[in-house]
Amino acid sequence: MLDVIEKLLILQDRDRKIRRISTELAHIEPQRQTMKTRAAAANASLEAAKTKVKELESQRKDLELEVEAKKQLITKYANQQLQTRKNEEYRALANEIQTCKEAIFKIEDQEISLMEQGEAAQKEVARATQAASEARKMADDQVTQLGVREENLKKELAELEANREELAAAVDDSTRGRYERLMKNKGENVVVGVQHGVCGGCHMKLQPQLVVSCQAQQELVTCSNCGRILYYTRDMDLAVAE
Repeated sequence: MLDVIEKLLILQDRDRKIRRISTELAHIEPQRQTMKTRAAAANASLEAAKTKVKELESQRKDLELEVEAKKQLITKYANQQLQTRKNEEYRALANEIQTCKEAIFKIEDQEISLMEQGEAAQKEVARATQAASEARKMADDQVTQLGVREENLKKELAELEANREELAAAVDDSTRGRYERLMKNKGENVVVGVQHGVCGGCHMKLQPQLVVSCQAQQELVTCSNCGRILYYTRDMDLAVAE
């Protein structure tokens, strides 16, 4: 194998590891935010459930006050009945009393409905409390794990980058420039082997003379289809594909 190919393969392996770790690092913060968002959403659901309970309780108390007001009216009308001597006024007050009683019946039905809703809302608060607690614990645990993973990745990345320039400098300027351009345009797989007369990068059939040149290992050979740098090792099958 050409010396420059060996150096490029070492550099490519290093760049692949650096890219993989950099990609993983880039995903950590979004994952962390996702965990926090889930916990916040669960807590928001809990607060909404608590608010619902308060609203129902407030409505129930308003109805109680309304019932009390109606009862006071009934007492007032009953006292007025005792004081009046006119049948017409007596009957009018009796109608008012009856109207108040009917209103109380309707309000009490509403109170029963609100009580039932309140019981359901309390159960929802209990469920939401547990869900929020579990979500918060899960978020805390996973955020902690992500933090540890992040620190380890940063340390590993720093170690990989420490002598990357040294590895790159071992390759001549012209070849390194070609390699860097390929890395930018083709991704991390730019120094590739040949098998069955096919480029290991674009998987297109190579011209026979390229295969022979690659096997000769006298010069740098590139794929005529994609421009990737080709290399040969004896365990590769260089037979030209039919």
